[in-house]
Amino acid sequence: MVFNIKDSKERRIKREFPFKIKKREHVWIPMSDGKKLAATIWLPEDAEDNPVPAILEYIPYRKNDFTAIRDSIRHPYFAGHGYASVRVDIRGSGDSDGILLDEYLKQEQDDALEVLDWLAAQPWCTGSVGMIGKSWGGFNSLQVAARQHPALKSIITLCSTDDRYSDDVHYRGGNVLASDMLWWASTMFAYNARPQDPDVVGKSWRENWLERLEHTPPFVEEWLRHQRRDDYWKHGSVCEDFSAINIPVFAVSGWQDGYTDAVFRILENLPEQSKGLIGPWAHEYPEVATPEPAIGFLQECLRWWDQWLKGKDTGIMEEPKLVTWIQDSELPQVTYEARPGKWVADNTWPAQSVTDTSFWLTEERLTKESITGEKIEIPSVQQHGLYAGVFCPFGQPGDLPGDQRLENSKSVVFTSEAFEEPMELLGHPVFHAELSSDQEDALLAVRLSVKAPTGESTLISWGMLNLTHRDSHEHPEKLVPGKKYKVAVQLDSLGQQIPKGHRLEVAVSPTYWPQAWPSPKPVTLTLYTGEETRLTLPVRTPQEEDAVCGQFGPPETAQVMDREIIRKEERNRNVVHNLIDGVWKIEDYSDEGERRLPENGIQYGSKNRNTFSIKKNDPLSAKVQCEWELNLGRDHWQTTLVTYSEMTSDETNFYLINTMTAYEKDEKVFHKTWETAIPRDHV
Repeated sequence: MVFNIKDSKERRIKREFPFKIKKREHVWIPMSDGKKLAATIWLPEDAEDNPVPAILEYIPYRKNDFTAIRDSIRHPYFAGHGYASVRVDIRGSGDSDGILLDEYLKQEQDDALEVLDWLAAQPWCTGSVGMIGKSWGGFNSLQVAARQHPALKSIITLCSTDDRYSDDVHYRGGNVLASDMLWWASTMFAYNARPQDPDVVGKSWRENWLERLEHTPPFVEEWLRHQRRDDYWKHGSVCEDFSAINIPVFAVSGWQDGYTDAVFRILENLPEQSKGLIGPWAHEYPEVATPEPAIGFLQECLRWWDQWLKGKDTGIMEEPKLVTWIQDSELPQVTYEARPGKWVADNTWPAQSVTDTSFWLTEERLTKESITGEKIEIPSVQQHGLYAGVFCPFGQPGDLPGDQRLENSKSVVFTSEAFEEPMELLGHPVFHAELSSDQEDALLAVRLSVKAPTGESTLISWGMLNLTHRDSHEHPEKLVPGKKYKVAVQLDSLGQQIPKGHRLEVAVSPTYWPQAWPSPKPVTLTLYTGEETRLTLPVRTPQEEDAVCGQFGPPETAQVMDREIIRKEERNRNVVHNLIDGVWKIEDYSDEGERRLPENGIQYGSKNRNTFSIKKNDPLSAKVQCEWELNLGRDHWQTTLVTYSEMTSDETNFYLINTMTAYEKDEKVFHKTWETAIPRDHV
């Protein structure tokens, strides 16, 4: 996923580099089937005489407008330090030919291999290539690395995943991720419908646009047809065969990002030279990310590229395998400008510095010893989860969880004694439980929070499990009501200090709206205390290396391209409760503003409104509605897209509605509605 860099988050601007650079716009890269992909290339002025390695960013987010500001930061920086930095719109996006039919298709990978062929053959390229990307570009960097192209020597993957089913915006723990499944599909539904630029492709733009509008599908339909971990999701999930990646990988994320867990799996399973970095950041590049501290990440990238693309010994391989930011405990805020803490270093992962410590659950308490013989009933409260924050924060105001006291009355909470000494955690907490359900379809949601001496409760990790997936995401099985099961829920990874005098809270529920689409019927779980029902925490012992790690330079960028702000950004996120009909809603509105780029005259903007609603005691009332309005044009060429997407369900089916309307100036040129019903499959 991607959003424009916030204008308020520009960093120190560097205008001089070791190499003078030139920019080549509207470069066409031919594909073997006759299609062509659009590229922009920044490279040293003398690269034809003195070839350089190439760095590829390969994403669908439109290099000429939507990511133009972002691209103007890092690509000139790499070129100014002796690389050809190449930004390519994938097939069906931007000015590239074709239609984008889904995420991460084999066609996307095949095209990437041809792009690598083309790059390696250019007179200005040494034949060595690296790939870098955040989110989509991080995903496909891993996927292309697994295809083992001889020119691809290394990748830097940010905010990405190795597992498309268990660790992306579609399903979490075998549950439909209601907060993002439709929202992200609606986002790509609107993004994919934007036209090519007539100044680049000529008069064919309009015919090509109408073809894109007609034939680009709502991705959510295909995603919901695969509710278990089948071959559809295994494709593009490099965790299916980690051994296919035989080049060094630098994996980067942040504690607010939705994809932090993948860094740990990558380090555990990929080549020994791979390294990881996790800061306090949201879903963004570390040199511009919030919360602080941002770092001089572009300098770190250069050290990595120089090591693997130029063969220089930069010293980076003598440094720790994993560097992470251990966050100090903070009172809950929905937006943090900074997260105090410290950098720590581990030379291996799994790390010898981390050991498991368990707490057992009893009536309302977390204890150091297990107590048997208690049965604790956990009823459904459908509006539990409204203050969870968004699944994958982008650093926008209001993205983060609120005070969890707002949630605790809607779940069953177990609280520890106050800690007598501080404790540091690094890795994944795991919740183990012996339980039963009164329904054959049920889920288990677990929240882990730090309770301050003054009472505030800050969410530090969470996880959930569709209990029909207790043994397998590929082969789910219904529950037998009343039967006891032993299950484990891995919570999201964390790097967190627990201060002296603070307590831990574990909250358990069979609902978590809108993170999890609710079970078809209200559920009551029964939790059985004893040896099997416990929370395991990854406790880290400080290491000597901690004192010297994290010596990053300050954030530094190339000169950001000029733009005119036509409309400023705006964000509102509200929880609304109608006392008469008992309906709870999250109303999330984001106006991403409107800008004009003097360099090419393009003006673009977008607005997005999402509503998540549910009625008290009625899981079948769950509804998600997503609306987009995008405008794109210049001078006398103006286009507007308006979309509406909706998702509901009954006990047996999901129901989807997607509507697209397109305007050229003020004239409606396209309108279409897609409607479908898809059977529920153990969800």
